[in-house]
Amino acid sequence: MAKGQHLTPYQKGIVKRYYENKETLSTQKLGELIGDLYLETNAKKAEQKWKSVETALLNAGANPARVKKIMDDRNLEQLAKLAGELF
Repeated sequence: MAKGQHLTPYQKGIVKRYYENKETLSTQKLGELIGDLYLETNAKKAEQKWKSVETALLNAGANPARVKKIMDDRNLEQLAKLAGELF
C-alpha cells in the first residue's frame, strides 16, 4: 500500500481471516491442482500447474526436501500421497 493509506476495520478483518485460513486454502488449492494435473494433456499447461503445486505445497507446510524430490520426479502418485498426509 502507498504511504499514508490505512485499512478500514472491515478490510483488516478480511486480511486477518485470510491469514488465519491460509493453510486450509493452500491444501484446497493443492487438491484441485492434483486433479487438474491428472487430466491435463497439454505439456505447457501441465508445467505451469506443477509450479503452482510446488508453491501450494510449501505454503501448506510440507517438508521442502520431499517437495523437491516430488518436483524433480514429477511423480503424481507421490504428490497425491503427500497431499493426503497434509489433509
